Amino acid sequence: MAIVAETTKFSKVAWPVLAWVVALVFFFPILWMVVTSFKTDADAVKPEFLIWFTPTLENYVNMTENYDYFRFARNSIITSVSATLLTLIVGVPCAYAMAFDPSRGTKDILMWMLSTKMLPAAAVLYPMIFLAKSLNLFDTHFLIIIVLTLINLPIVIWMLFTYFKDIPKDIIEAGKMDGLTTWGEVREILVPLAWGGIASTALLAFIFCWNEAYWTVRLTTIDAATLSKLIEGNRAPEGLFFGRLSAVSTAAVGPIVVLGWFCQKQLVQGLTFGAVK
Repeated sequence: MAIVAETTKFSKVAWPVLAWVVALVFFFPILWMVVTSFKTDADAVKPEFLIWFTPTLENYVNMTENYDYFRFARNSIITSVSATLLTLIVGVPCAYAMAFDPSRGTKDILMWMLSTKMLPAAAVLYPMIFLAKSLNLFDTHFLIIIVLTLINLPIVIWMLFTYFKDIPKDIIEAGKMDGLTTWGEVREILVPLAWGGIASTALLAFIFCWNEAYWTVRLTTIDAATLSKLIEGNRAPEGLFFGRLSAVSTAAVGPIVVLGWFCQKQLVQGLTFGAVK
């Protein structure tokens, strides 16, 4: 009994300590980026200034005055919010149909949509650029919104499908017997019952849109350029401008980190919900 008690006591201490260590390991790059953003470019590359240095706001002042940070941030907000809303507008009806009125090909369609995430983005880069320029859509908000929607739609449909499957079909059938139309079922029954799942899915979709860099960098130049483009513009192959790059990166990831912190419960629920099925 004494051995079991000691083991239990050790586990109660060891697991939280291990969890904190893992969390600090994952958080350390973000902390290092934030600290480096308050260094000059010269101090950021000197080993003797790893910890002891004189903080400066020079990088942030330079970012707002010379790089028009707020324009890039505005483009990120416009494209991310619009793409998230469009993804939900398309994804909710699709997931509803697959969950409550499935056909023999529903599973095949779901697997096909998921398989599109395995396609290397570089494989369709040049056709996408060619089409965008041919249709005069290159470097426009519309193009980025459509691309972000298509990228995230498979994941959104899968997540919503998983949520909707947990809703008893008898409730939907009762709505039909009461004379509700399909749109009425979605508005009056489905959305209120699955609001938590829809909110979690929307939050994850927004984060994915905000963090998307490959397409936003290659399909924009100035007008629709997002924060990913701003970060790319401050990167130098010689490894210079670490302070400046860290400031831009901190300003880009800061809003999404804060959002994730306040919505961590919904994020964990959204990321792990389908894993237990």
